[in-house]
Amino acid sequence: MAEYRVGRYDYPGQLPGLDEELLPALRETLLRGDYVLGAAVDRFERAFAGYLGARHAVGVNSGTDALILALHALGVGPGDEVITVANTFHASAQAVVRVGATPVLADCRPDNYLLDLEQAEAAVTPRTRAIIVVHLFGQSVDMTEVHRLARRHDLLVLEDCAQAVGAYSGGARVGTTSDAGCWSFAPSKNLAAAGDAGAISLGDDQIAAALRRLRHFGQDKQNEHQVVGFNSRLDTVQALVLGHKLPHLDAWTRQRVAIAAGYRERLAGLPVSFQDGAGPGEHVYHLFQLRTERRDELVSHLRGSGVDAVVRYPHPIHLQEAFASLGRRRGDFPVAEDLAGTTLCLPLYPSMTADQVDLVCAGVREFFSS
Repeated sequence: MAEYRVGRYDYPGQLPGLDEELLPALRETLLRGDYVLGAAVDRFERAFAGYLGARHAVGVNSGTDALILALHALGVGPGDEVITVANTFHASAQAVVRVGATPVLADCRPDNYLLDLEQAEAAVTPRTRAIIVVHLFGQSVDMTEVHRLARRHDLLVLEDCAQAVGAYSGGARVGTTSDAGCWSFAPSKNLAAAGDAGAISLGDDQIAAALRRLRHFGQDKQNEHQVVGFNSRLDTVQALVLGHKLPHLDAWTRQRVAIAAGYRERLAGLPVSFQDGAGPGEHVYHLFQLRTERRDELVSHLRGSGVDAVVRYPHPIHLQEAFASLGRRRGDFPVAEDLAGTTLCLPLYPSMTADQVDLVCAGVREFFSS
């Protein structure tokens, strides 16, 4: 992305101490051949669980696999319905289909862009087994209310935490108060591996043991397969990268929050709006969403001026061909559909300079002044 004066990511900025710390550890691992479920995986799992305040963290191959394995381990399958939100990444609903269950969608709220819990509750049927809440763009769902809803209907609760590592809800880190928290460490995430990686956080010892078995071909010992499992292991190289970055995460989050506050302040008064409703610690700004009726024009203007603005999720789940079998159509989830046509992401990463923030804000203001 060298053509942009303000790019979408800064990969070098995510690797402090690369030459002194990470590369020697990687070299040692490569030479030793400790590639699969090596010691670094166990170290990262313990460190990540400690960071979250969770009893267990189980490393897997990706955030998508985290959702699939968690649903599988919790016994969700054919005949079950799982409620989730219409404006999310494909994987949130894909995982439900992959275990043989049926995703049931609910709309989001127009203020915070998160699952509308009243609509989610209205979607509960006798077949509903679980609810997957998505902490979208880095902002946490109100988990206190989610758990009240779940208790009323005896539902499992899973959290898609892929975009919200470090965020709080109700005084606890997301992913720690439910049956499972599902994490992605893909290269775009706030805590990013050098490829695909994921994890599941949870508090139940037996489910954690089941997940460790499922991710490793259904075996506890080599060639002794208790169940038909998966091949979905967090590899040692990715665990080293993640373990190297984890101690920096909270500082990076503070920088993200500060940049987001600057955007909000400096773009106030323009015909735009932002994702609202977050209290202190409840938004870690994986993505900074700006909403305008002139979205496509603004994206074109910013990219032409050297700012790599991007549209995320231009098509809600129910309008994707892959989920045509759900039988939903345009107009069923009007808030999600409106957001899909009016929101864009401004660049935001911890190492952004003041000059880069200036350039982004100047580009937005210039567009509306013209």
